[in-house]
Amino acid sequence: MKRRAYNPGVSKFLLAVFLVVVALTCSKSVAVRRANARAAGGANAAGQVGGPRVTKVEPPNWWVGFTPEIEVLASGENLEGAKISSLYAGLTVARWKVTDGGRCLFAWLSIAPDTQAGNGLLRVQTPSGTALVTFPLERRESAQGKFQGFGQDDVIYLIMPDRFADGDPSNNEIPGVPGTYDRSKARAYHGGDLRGIRNHLDYLRGLGVTTIWLTPIVENDPASPQDYHGYGAVDEYAVERHFGTLKDLQDLVLSAHAKGLKLLLDFVPNHIGPRHPWVEAPPEPNWFHGTAEHHATANGNFQYLADPHAPPRVWRDVVDGWFAGILPDMNQENPDVAQYFIENALWWTEETGIDGYRLDTFPYVSRSFWSNWHRALFQAYPRMTTVGEVFDQNPDITSFFAGGRSQFDGIDSGVTTLFDYPLYFALREFLNGRKPVQTIVDVLSHDRLYPNPDLLIPFLGNHDVRRLASEPGMSPAKLKLAYSLLLTTRGIPELYYGDEIGMTGGGDPDNRRDFPGGFPGDARDAFVESGRTPQQQDLFAMVQHLLTLRREHPAFRRGRLWNILWNQSVYAFSRTDENEQFLVVANAAAAPQNVEISFADTPLSGAGVLVPVLGGSLQQVHGDQITITVLAEQAQVFSVKRALTE
Repeated sequence: MKRRAYNPGVSKFLLAVFLVVVALTCSKSVAVRRANARAAGGANAAGQVGGPRVTKVEPPNWWVGFTPEIEVLASGENLEGAKISSLYAGLTVARWKVTDGGRCLFAWLSIAPDTQAGNGLLRVQTPSGTALVTFPLERRESAQGKFQGFGQDDVIYLIMPDRFADGDPSNNEIPGVPGTYDRSKARAYHGGDLRGIRNHLDYLRGLGVTTIWLTPIVENDPASPQDYHGYGAVDEYAVERHFGTLKDLQDLVLSAHAKGLKLLLDFVPNHIGPRHPWVEAPPEPNWFHGTAEHHATANGNFQYLADPHAPPRVWRDVVDGWFAGILPDMNQENPDVAQYFIENALWWTEETGIDGYRLDTFPYVSRSFWSNWHRALFQAYPRMTTVGEVFDQNPDITSFFAGGRSQFDGIDSGVTTLFDYPLYFALREFLNGRKPVQTIVDVLSHDRLYPNPDLLIPFLGNHDVRRLASEPGMSPAKLKLAYSLLLTTRGIPELYYGDEIGMTGGGDPDNRRDFPGGFPGDARDAFVESGRTPQQQDLFAMVQHLLTLRREHPAFRRGRLWNILWNQSVYAFSRTDENEQFLVVANAAAAPQNVEISFADTPLSGAGVLVPVLGGSLQQVHGDQITITVLAEQAQVFSVKRALTE
């Protein structure tokens, strides 16, 4: 056998390849799978000085049998003139391009149907050297119990992770960036995290909610305490270190599902944080709308987006402007940007098993992007559902953004449902006495504009508005009245953490106070009855009872809503299905009201008796007429029956 001549260069290269493959096989790319996915997929080897170097790969991994192609964005340096090829069976490089002066490499990888799970290996070659990059391909786990979506049988509970409960004090401060944690400051991290939420799932079950919505959990600027809210991403594939790890998020979803709870993540493709690495070095020249030096500021006037006669120049700054003038606006008209965020949503879903998404700043993103995004999401997860944020009190405008049908632009946004901001404004103005009940009736009359109005998300508070308990003129009685209306009206109600115990707070950030008892040193623990004040327990018990009624009686979840009577301060409506009928009578006035109600020519015609299920007393109906005395700032709920023995 003829011996080959010894070649040091070749031998060193082969040795490097061998060592990388062995390391990858043994570790399954720990860097990729680490909880925060930081520097995920960036395995680099065998490059000469000045040769190509890959430091980050997005997405950091993928799955066989999932999508036939994947867009990969690799970041690094010295990538000019690179050629990329695959060293893994079933994984091929369809095309690629180098951008940003050799600091970014886009590659479109094809994954054959019979590709085996394992550590895919890519070779990046330039005239200056070679780099090897791992791209893990994993097996998909069972979908059982995951990707469930939400619907009319659900109640959503909004949590800001930083302000709910501290389950792991070790992540309150991040190594190397001290000073971000300070509970005395409203705009700083307070220590709440994913483990803290997991520790209190039984509290949420006991309250009666079914679905948890988390504000963004992706990594924000580690040195900025003001980014505790999560809406200034600096890494779209990493969990914020103050909140925990990817494993913590996966464990939270798993535990929630085991207890019959669903989980929604907040998805923000409109903008990123001002300190994201892309701001200084965008992967492509048109990665953003504008630049840090020259950009428009987004306004919140959605009127012209919904106007078929408005030219683009009158609404362009809404979709192209930087949010608040400082958050860089992503350009989804760039197909590479659009694909990046489509894959990002698929990745978080597959990695965690979540059940749906809340879509931030929905009108600020192009409708064509949302249409394509939803098409990809629902193709992969048919049961998933989404809810979009359209912060506008006009139902004529809000309804334009609802999915389920094409609008004048020929586009169906695809979104499952929307938050019912018009009803939010109407309810608050009715409760504080600024507007009559007619305002509520008028908003509900616009249900005709929505393809699925019974899927709308009514609410009384969230992280962007003053706490309901701090509204002018609000009282403990009115708080109970408010939740009586919210939890018996049509739609899928949403509660803001702490509102069930009447937490107070003004505008942002005062409306984001810590949940009492969730943090070391708290004087009271409102997660348990013994730790609540009498006033807190009174409201909690009321909300809990209403949620029990909703759970036990499908008419409150899926029944039709009928307006029965309304005047300046009194509102009576019914919820009916084929098996049950209920009557809700609400009085927002400061004095008791004798309410004369006629059931004639309504679905309640022929009623004989009203059986109280919340407040009030047994009432006899005579000839479709009845007079009910409702105390000041009170709601009463009755089961409507033909006879007492029914």
